[in-house]
Amino acid sequence: MQLTPDIMHPRRHALTNELHARPFQPFEAPGRIMHLAFKEPVNAAERDRQGDVDHLKAFLDRNGGPHPGSEAGHYIHDFGRFRMKWEQHAEFVSYTFYTNEEAEGLFGHKLSGLIEQSWMETAPGRVISAIEIELIRAEDEAAALSLLDTRLKGKFSAEVIAASRILDGGGIALGDFRIHEAGFSRFAIIVHAEVGTRRIGRAVQRLLEIETYKALSLLALPIARKTAARLNEIELDLTELVAHVSSADGPAATDILDKLSALSAEIEALSASAAFRFGAAEAYSKIVNDRIATLRETRIEGRQLFWEFMLRRYDPAMQTCISARRRLEELATRASRIAELLRTRVDVDMEAQNQKLLRSMDRRAELQLRLQHTVESVSVVAISYYAVNLGAYLLAPFAGALGVTKAVLTALIAVPVILGAWALSRMVRKRLAREEQDRR
Repeated sequence: MQLTPDIMHPRRHALTNELHARPFQPFEAPGRIMHLAFKEPVNAAERDRQGDVDHLKAFLDRNGGPHPGSEAGHYIHDFGRFRMKWEQHAEFVSYTFYTNEEAEGLFGHKLSGLIEQSWMETAPGRVISAIEIELIRAEDEAAALSLLDTRLKGKFSAEVIAASRILDGGGIALGDFRIHEAGFSRFAIIVHAEVGTRRIGRAVQRLLEIETYKALSLLALPIARKTAARLNEIELDLTELVAHVSSADGPAATDILDKLSALSAEIEALSASAAFRFGAAEAYSKIVNDRIATLRETRIEGRQLFWEFMLRRYDPAMQTCISARRRLEELATRASRIAELLRTRVDVDMEAQNQKLLRSMDRRAELQLRLQHTVESVSVVAISYYAVNLGAYLLAPFAGALGVTKAVLTALIAVPVILGAWALSRMVRKRLAREEQDRR
């Protein structure tokens, strides 16, 4: 059986190749690495990615390197004196330079001399991460440990330095997560056993990603602090609105609704403006913690681990961001509940008004019924009066034949005429009542 292109999914090869598109680079010790990550300050995820490629091509033209393909998301080239790797990410683009040329001392190689200032100034964004890593070779672990207190002692801040055994005990990694001369953060890896170049490359890549994604995730911290300050004020306003909703003497429902609508709109605006940054911070912090875990650190006596440094200094910052995001969600839910309470209060008020209106309508209907009965009585009298007079005129010529006077004749026909008018009125009223009942 042969799987031909006609029966395979058109994206199968591309998706499979994506897993192998960014291999770990082999690094030898001793050696030096410089890493730069550029990010647009605003809307980095929607940036013009062609600008990243054009910036790379400008560097290649200066240093005599071939151009990448039009759809390239990563690029690797060996220039002889140094090797370069370029990668395009969701929010940033990174350059990693490596050389094994000798230097005057630790962190003394001028890899930055490969980069022209004019090229840096035209970068697609601003530097969010700049890292130097020194790869050192030692004879054994004792010699590696002695370097921590001799050659490397003045290269890092002693009060915050983190150091641990990595590479299954074949090396030591250390760093202080501070910004040093020329704006670079520093790390060092001391290799003292037979460790392959690709394993060193994996360790280097993890350190680069820890520092880079740490910086990217911390972009959410100022937003979280600013959001938290405003949320404190909004929370007080919502508490006040709840008190007004439950108070019979409080402001009108329309006034409360206006204030609640304004607060809800502000909460949604805060959530919309911070949602991407908080989501990105959560994803980046997970990468940082995963990369620290894959270092498989073991303790060096008297030194803090990278994991411990992050636990004490980095995790609280991420928890602040998580707390701000959760408070936004909780306040949005709380505002929704207050709106439900307000609607309930309005419904109750409307029901009370409707009851008053119905009672008023019942009273008016009762008065109308009484008035109708009164009018009917008056109508019976009026009809009877005219009917009696009409009958008296009609029967007046026969009064003499009957042997009675006109007044007596009028009196005789008055009673049956009045009874007839009353009976007719009752019959009409009953008929109308039946018709009304049938319509219902």
